[in-house]
Amino acid sequence: MVAALLVGILSAGAQKKGPVRKRPARRAVVQDKRVYLVHADVLHFDQYKNPDATILNGKVHFTHVGARLYCDSAYFYEASNSFEAFGHVKMYQGDTLSLFSDYAYYDGNEQMARARYNVVLKNRKTTLYTDSLDFDRLYDNAYFFEGGKMVDGNTTLTSDWGEYNTKTKMSVFNYDVKMKSPKFYLTTDTLYYDNARSLAHIVGPSHITSGNSHIYSELGYYDTKKEQAQLMDRTVMDNQGKTLVGDSVWYDSKQGFSQAFRNVIFVDSVNKNKMTGNYGEYWENTGYALCTDSAVAIDYSQGDSLFMHADTFKVVTFNIETDSVYRKIHAYHKVRAYRTDVQGVCDSLVYNSLDSCMTMYRDPIVWNKNQQLVGEQIQVFMKDSVIDRAHVIGQAFSIQQLQSDTSCYNQISSKEMFAFFENGDIREAQAKDNVLIGYYFEEGDTVPIIYNYQETTELKMFLKDRKLQSVWTPKTSGTMYPLNQIPAQKKQLPGFMWFSDIRPKNRWDIFEWRGKKAGSEIKPQPRRQAPVQSLPQPKITPQELEPAAEEPESEPQEKVTE
Repeated sequence: MVAALLVGILSAGAQKKGPVRKRPARRAVVQDKRVYLVHADVLHFDQYKNPDATILNGKVHFTHVGARLYCDSAYFYEASNSFEAFGHVKMYQGDTLSLFSDYAYYDGNEQMARARYNVVLKNRKTTLYTDSLDFDRLYDNAYFFEGGKMVDGNTTLTSDWGEYNTKTKMSVFNYDVKMKSPKFYLTTDTLYYDNARSLAHIVGPSHITSGNSHIYSELGYYDTKKEQAQLMDRTVMDNQGKTLVGDSVWYDSKQGFSQAFRNVIFVDSVNKNKMTGNYGEYWENTGYALCTDSAVAIDYSQGDSLFMHADTFKVVTFNIETDSVYRKIHAYHKVRAYRTDVQGVCDSLVYNSLDSCMTMYRDPIVWNKNQQLVGEQIQVFMKDSVIDRAHVIGQAFSIQQLQSDTSCYNQISSKEMFAFFENGDIREAQAKDNVLIGYYFEEGDTVPIIYNYQETTELKMFLKDRKLQSVWTPKTSGTMYPLNQIPAQKKQLPGFMWFSDIRPKNRWDIFEWRGKKAGSEIKPQPRRQAPVQSLPQPKITPQELEPAAEEPESEPQEKVTE
């Protein structure tokens, strides 16, 4: 019965429903934007001097929307929610932002502080100095317009006008912008600076000086901490007479490393040469340089420029920053060179400034007017940027095409050849070992009349104004042939080949590689070395290796006396 009563009571309670109470809607929090006066030693009014203001003196303290403001004296305009502060004005916002000045006007409705005279704005490690600053608390922007200086760690920026956002740490500087650090100095008219990342964004004509390096750029970024720059729009870099230009440039000041991309030009005004290509790099500390992708080296030290193309050019500097500094220039592969008076082709080339020697490797060919020179290697020695002597090593072959009859050739072949020059003109030529000579005598230097074939061990020719004066040879064997009786096997010496189709025709033809036809390449001949003489070792039996037995000492004989 008790259970039935409980069920009834519960059923009745479940059926009877009371009024449903709704949760009151949350009221929107309205921020209090009134400026509050917290403290002042003296408060008074002056109806005649400033009837709208409450005049405050001595340790004045205001608060407004999380900001604390202090000064020596103030005019408080309660109706307009603003005040003027005088003497030792200080404003603090949170734990990281502070503003100091001699005078300030603060508008509480717009949350704008206009600070004047000896203004200092501090935001963590960044400090801004100026005489006129407007600080917009709503957007965290500080504006200066009568010259300012920002100090960010070791970096100092100055300009006539600027803007700094205390929240994003982004700055904008305009008009006579100067940026200084212990390692570089930058001048420009417009600069964006990210204080958080110490990153400068260049958007106008700018000059960057770092040590001996000078950079001109109109667009790019410079990381002041890492001392790295990424620059665009035909940036120009100068370093002690060496200039690097490219559509875009990467520069690392700490490592002294620079890279240039697209339409690269590297100029060495001291040595009067330059390199062009689509990629280049340079190391200031080691003097190493590289250029590739449509690379061209141009030498203009002799007036008439020499143009040389290869897949890659590399410059290596030795003993840098010493009196014994010298460089090696490597060109590889498919080297083609053109100058109006001389042309050349080879697979690779090395120039050493220590002995002013240029060495051409692997099927080198050199042309000068109507003359062609080939060999396994060709060395050219320079003196004061003018050719001094040349050395052809291995299977040397000199061919001169006659102007009067282009089907006739003067030829000399030997194991090696030497040429000596004076004021750029050849004065003596030598051929040594297995010398073969095929030479035409001309009547009046116009018509060939006889062909001279000779074999000898050495040949010396002396010239003046490129004309043969005298010839010296030791004992020779040869024959003089009329033109209609020259044997076919002697008209052209063994290995004869005229490579006119390979010869560069102009400065633009250096880009089109035309190698020798199959079978016409020079096969290097290994040089013979003197055999090392050795005496045959005598054969030693095992018994001979055993130590010999010592003989016993003989007893002394007695001396017999008579």
